Amino acid sequence: MPDTLFTNARLVDPASGLDSPGGLLISRGVIADHGGSLGVPDGATVVDCGGAVLAPGLVDLRASLGEPGNEYRETIDSAAEAAAAGGITTLCALPDTDTPLDDPALLRFVWQRGEAGGSLSVLPYGAATKKCAGKELSEFGLLKEAGAVAFTDGTHAIGSARVMRLALSYARAFGSFVVQHPEEPDLARGGVATEGEMASRMGLPGIPAAAEAMMVARDIALARITRGHVHFAHVSTAGALALIRQAKDEGLSVTCDTAPPYFDLNETAIGDFRTYAKLSPPLRREEDRLAVVAALQDGTIDAIASDHQPRDADDKRLPFAQAEAGGAGLATLLGVTLARVHGGDLSLPQALALLTQKPATLLGLDTGRLARGAPADLVLFDPERGWKVEAGKLPGKAQNSPFDGRPLEGRVLGTWKAGRRVFG
Repeated sequence: MPDTLFTNARLVDPASGLDSPGGLLISRGVIADHGGSLGVPDGATVVDCGGAVLAPGLVDLRASLGEPGNEYRETIDSAAEAAAAGGITTLCALPDTDTPLDDPALLRFVWQRGEAGGSLSVLPYGAATKKCAGKELSEFGLLKEAGAVAFTDGTHAIGSARVMRLALSYARAFGSFVVQHPEEPDLARGGVATEGEMASRMGLPGIPAAAEAMMVARDIALARITRGHVHFAHVSTAGALALIRQAKDEGLSVTCDTAPPYFDLNETAIGDFRTYAKLSPPLRREEDRLAVVAALQDGTIDAIASDHQPRDADDKRLPFAQAEAGGAGLATLLGVTLARVHGGDLSLPQALALLTQKPATLLGLDTGRLARGAPADLVLFDPERGWKVEAGKLPGKAQNSPFDGRPLEGRVLGTWKAGRRVFG
């Protein structure tokens, strides 16, 4: 592979605080050098960035894939296509596929399928419980040895306090953590929208927003008992965020992420029974959305994940209460996050930190930074270039975007994985 020299770029690396014009040199799949004035090595490919932003490739902390079991919704290859178009070079795959990832051989299969494509590192979570059923713990040691980045039941909450306590203890013993879908199952059962005036007016069964805070409070207590690390996924309510903030102030091993719908949309997005906006957790009230934005600003939230949940058109072409929950999020992850930059809520380095450095650090990865010797996983994007989200025209199989029809600013121009251009 020839060397590649990027020139005339705005280099942004939240890990080092770098935000300045300059160039960057890739050699043998790693970052060889970067700075204000770099010479052109013999035979190097030169990429003139035209002033666009060159940053570490995005690290997506949370995405569902159809494979294995539901390839009609999404395959690893189609997810890799969408990820590359969105600037994502590393993706953590949830284990609650049709064939749950509770077996070491299945984890290795998912990892190898990602590696075979060459454009995306797919890092699988191990199922916290067998079949993601919430009853009996999986073999944490074997799954960790097979490459599990952490343990979770994906979109299924671990409802049993006893099982969650054991999971936290075992994960701690193996130097890992547990990712929880924070929703009290009994309170949420049968609900399809956030309980309140909107759901009542639409005649939809509601889920109390308190269902999230109740699970968060319980698991913080369990983290205190076990000294284990709990990570709360797609946090969406002010009440839950206040509890997480307090737990962090106490020094507990508690982290969390959110996803773009929860800081860009509110419950009014389902107003015309738009099933593309039916998500899990459901979209919240405006005051909760603003609380999520505030938590991004003050550091309570550790990462922004795509929360990609591919659904087939037939899964969504149903009455709202019967339609499947979930939204496609790979291609729109960067663009929707940049809306908070354009809105003045976050600086560009702050936003990129939540998409690169912070999730990489949480997972203990050497990606997510522009450092000499680091993997040359990169994204080049124009933060001002506009485009419109159009379901049916997105890369990859999944088209069920809750942002369908939304204009965005921030277009990916190119993505590189280990020094090889995989998009643009």
